[in-house]
Amino acid sequence: MNAKISIAPMVDRTDRHFRYFSRIMTKETLLYTEMITAQAILNGDRNRLLDFNPIEKPLALQIAGCNPREIYEAVKIAEAWDYDEINLNAGCPSDRVAGNEMGAVLMAYPHLVAEMVEAMRKATNKPVTVKNRIGIEGKNVLPKSFERTLLDKYEDMDNFIDIVSKAGANTFIIHARIAILEGLSPKENREIPPIRYEDVYRFKKEHPNLNIVINGGIRTKEGIKKHLELVDGVMIGREAYENPYFLTCFDDFFPGKISEGITRRQILERFIPYVEEEEKKGNSINSLLRHTLNLFYEKKGSRLFKQLITPPYEKGMNSGKILNKALKLLPQEILDEEL
Repeated sequence: MNAKISIAPMVDRTDRHFRYFSRIMTKETLLYTEMITAQAILNGDRNRLLDFNPIEKPLALQIAGCNPREIYEAVKIAEAWDYDEINLNAGCPSDRVAGNEMGAVLMAYPHLVAEMVEAMRKATNKPVTVKNRIGIEGKNVLPKSFERTLLDKYEDMDNFIDIVSKAGANTFIIHARIAILEGLSPKENREIPPIRYEDVYRFKKEHPNLNIVINGGIRTKEGIKKHLELVDGVMIGREAYENPYFLTCFDDFFPGKISEGITRRQILERFIPYVEEEEKKGNSINSLLRHTLNLFYEKKGSRLFKQLITPPYEKGMNSGKILNKALKLLPQEILDEEL
């Protein structure tokens, strides 16, 4: 898929409840699952891992792995769920993930990534895409036989994508920072390595045939506009979670589409039937409401809203009643305000 805007896969964030919540605010944006390992799909509870509400589409499945055979089998299994895209994670900076030879460490092994892309394409007719960094640093993560521990030059990224694209991947989502694979947490890896948008712009200019999506530190509508002048798409990460009302402007960036202009009141009203139904299925109140925590980001009433939806809950309250109470108590002018 060549989506203008997408929301990044985020572990413990982009579960199916968050995706349903997001879809209320944007109809066109490409959503992603959390990163799911091939091993988990092969050996775990597949329904729990892969099930989604059709309303969430268009939806991409992000897979992590390091074994072409396992990747092939996992994608083949996932075919039954009819995702719109299958994405290979070659960008996660977690040292735990890197220690299992998955995520960003794969940038040191472009030929292996190419083999996995080939395996994925054999397993599905859906678009196969790759999410990577502009480079990596990993002194103790990479094998001692590996010549270099710092692959941070433009030429390193160019070589990686050149090899992988020849295996049939046409879309690359590039986080415009290197990943430091030891000594930094995933959060620090989103903040400390300098951002280098220029490398992504240059790569698109030199490879106009590839679909290039830029990711990393993009927090405003103006920023999205600027990037889309130079690349094909923009992936929004933490800002989509920390300020979810931002999503209500995303549809404006799709040709022929206009954002609905939905208010926070309408968002909560449309979310209530969903959370009530999901609670009947055994989902906890917190698992359903936690993704709405920042809906009133930097707005009057934000603190009150967070208190209402955060445990412990008042006796006799369920998720629907909590959101209805919020609709009564929060400032009405904020509830009815449009972006």
